[in-house]
Amino acid sequence: MARTSPLLPCAAVAVLLLVVTLPSPSTAGDPDLLQDICVADLTSAVKVNGFACKAAVTEDDFYFRGLGAAGNTSNTYGSAVTGANVEKVPGLNTLGVSMSRIDYAPGGLNPPHTHPRATEMVFVLQGALDVGFITTGNRLVAKTITAGDVFVFPRGLVHFQKNNGDVPAAVVSAFNSQLPGTQSLATTLFAASPEVPISVLTKAFQVGTKEVEKIKSRLAPKKS
Repeated sequence: MARTSPLLPCAAVAVLLLVVTLPSPSTAGDPDLLQDICVADLTSAVKVNGFACKAAVTEDDFYFRGLGAAGNTSNTYGSAVTGANVEKVPGLNTLGVSMSRIDYAPGGLNPPHTHPRATEMVFVLQGALDVGFITTGNRLVAKTITAGDVFVFPRGLVHFQKNNGDVPAAVVSAFNSQLPGTQSLATTLFAASPEVPISVLTKAFQVGTKEVEKIKSRLAPKKS
């Protein structure tokens, strides 16, 4: 049964500050809005940069209650991301912001990944995390953060979070994009479809074919 974080109500003000202190749409990765609202029509066949606006709008288009409970961390990495982006909150279309909740089991990892369309700010709800990002100059910028702390991951840079404690941890993330996008490095390289040629991976990582195949087998989608 999902457990609700007791710290979530106390963190509400801090989370709101995360969102409002992100760059405005005029300086964010998303384009400016041209009307008050443009609720995403997620079923439209029209392809635009973002989503087409739907005509019939309700209050539920601006509402989502999925961040109050912890996600299921019973997986390979021991972490779970619950997104509150335009795909979950259609009213975010053209507004240039979104959020997510990330939960970590003891020892859990949110593996190295990037957000190509957004800077990310995390606010720690509970626990402690070792976090960091790598610059294009190959410098690691890392820190241990605990409940109440904020850390920023610049747009497009590889970053990670690791729970090295023996109790669960959780954060709320804010993004300056309605749909930040996520590319996990390991999954992108070793589980792409069509596959990245093995000759590219063996050359890039200076390993043999057997090692590449072993990694691929561990990252392959599980068959139902």
